[in-house]
Amino acid sequence: MKNMKIVIVGGVAGGASAATRLRRLDENAQITIFERTGYVSYANCGLPYYVGGVIEDADELTLQTPDSFWERFRIDVRTKHEVMSIDTEKKTVKVHGLETGKVFEESYDKLILAPGAKAFIPNIPGIDSKNVFTLRTVEDTFRIRDYVISASPKSAVVVGGGFIGIEVAENLKEMGVDVTVVEASNQLMNTLDYDMATLVHTKLRSKGVDIRLDSTVKSIEESRKDNKERKSENSELADMIDSDAGLSVVLSDETRIDTDMVLMAVGVTPESNLAKDAGLELGIRDSIVVNENMETSVPDIYAVGDVVQVKNIVTGKDSLISLAGPANKQGRIVADNICGIESQFKGSLGSSVIKVFDLTVASTGITEKRADAEGIDYDKVVLSPMSHAGYYPGGHVLTMKVVYEKVTKKILGAQIIGFSGVDKRIDVIATAISAGMKADKLKELDLAYAPPFSSAKDPVNMAGYMIENVESGIVKQFYWEDINRLTGDDSVTILDARTSEEYERGHVEGALHIPVDDLRDRMEELDSSKPLYVYCQSGLRSYIACRILAQEGYDCYNLSGGYRFYSMVKKEINLVKKSFPCGMDKE
Repeated sequence: MKNMKIVIVGGVAGGASAATRLRRLDENAQITIFERTGYVSYANCGLPYYVGGVIEDADELTLQTPDSFWERFRIDVRTKHEVMSIDTEKKTVKVHGLETGKVFEESYDKLILAPGAKAFIPNIPGIDSKNVFTLRTVEDTFRIRDYVISASPKSAVVVGGGFIGIEVAENLKEMGVDVTVVEASNQLMNTLDYDMATLVHTKLRSKGVDIRLDSTVKSIEESRKDNKERKSENSELADMIDSDAGLSVVLSDETRIDTDMVLMAVGVTPESNLAKDAGLELGIRDSIVVNENMETSVPDIYAVGDVVQVKNIVTGKDSLISLAGPANKQGRIVADNICGIESQFKGSLGSSVIKVFDLTVASTGITEKRADAEGIDYDKVVLSPMSHAGYYPGGHVLTMKVVYEKVTKKILGAQIIGFSGVDKRIDVIATAISAGMKADKLKELDLAYAPPFSSAKDPVNMAGYMIENVESGIVKQFYWEDINRLTGDDSVTILDARTSEEYERGHVEGALHIPVDDLRDRMEELDSSKPLYVYCQSGLRSYIACRILAQEGYDCYNLSGGYRFYSMVKKEINLVKKSFPCGMDKE
């Protein structure tokens, strides 16, 4: 029996994962990786941090090299080799050696497509100007870093407010560059709802990053700082950057932003031309359609990573989810199936986390706006517990939003923002979603507790308790977006249950002020014929007020997330770091 010959197109997350798993399962297989760039198995998610100098050694970006692949795994890795076409009948690929110019055919028994996705480049005037960058490959990273070091730019425009855009904006700002982020929608980070995204907006603005929302780039115009053109000392990059070039970014409203450099980070599209030309079935935005075994529509051809269409675990619908975690899992699954081990990819939650200066921002599942678009009858809770016991030093406030389906209590998604403990809680909720746990059952999770790490009632438990209270009718909610409608409505009473000091620092217009501890003695001041909309700083004291009032026959509603969340969304108030057990801010 001849040894199996496997060709892999693309050697980053999915391709490299498939190759090494294949070798662990089959010592005799002939495995070849063709990678178009000069690097293989590199840390794509670390690229922005090399630009900013957080990662200092370029070698740290590459987990493996062609030599190390061969020495340890006997895998033939050929960088700077581009696969031009696939002959599905002959089971061959045509390969172009980018350095040698040689074109040759390579046969395969099994073919794995892992070309990833390419940066989307809008068709606008001036997009090909020097000092307009994208960030997708190691070469892109070196090009940007070389420019930043050699030209010392004073300003930059980042087009696109997703992960790459925000990470590059942060890294450039930390280097002293004035940064403007231009985003076409009304918020950054579409993995968040608008209300949670406002916390990111506020943090970026507080750090001096200019944000232009609801804006698109109409054109990019070149100018010159002086008549002398200084080029990079790096000969390979010298013809790609211009230290003295200036740019003027023209926005859709004709606003002009003069800048030294532009980074285009408006998203990615599947690199599926090979598959398309070979007649493979394509799906959303020309992504490759695969089954749970990662098999394409053509026998013996598999596909993994950013190029494939996957199932969204929450909705069950086809989606594009470009993340390293799913790509690595898919590579392993392909290798298993090729080697006769039944293995399936069931879909992705799109769980993600990002650092935004000193904030951690994480999400899993779907957002409220996606649930609304899907026609799901959902509800949500917003809470702001401490990351660990408040009496132990170092705890920080978390802002959590959990969205769930009302009828089934299925957890739809969660978003968490804070300074510590964020990644732990989002991973717990992602696990709960994958396990099919009901939202109110989050209260039953037996989670590790010690004062330096959590509270006896972990924030995830607290979300479950709140959902149980809402669904059992113990408390009724209203939300920050309802306040404008309620303000000035004489048929309702808005009640502020905070202290006098808190009330004087800011309150909802027209709100009646009765601190919760005085409520039982001042109930005669309330009109029992009117619904009561009650708030405090975090939602805890107003919940207690609602329980007092409800048992006296009042129709009352608690503000989800409290005045703190309302202020962060509507007034761009930065997230506080500490609060008292009652929810009152310490800062």
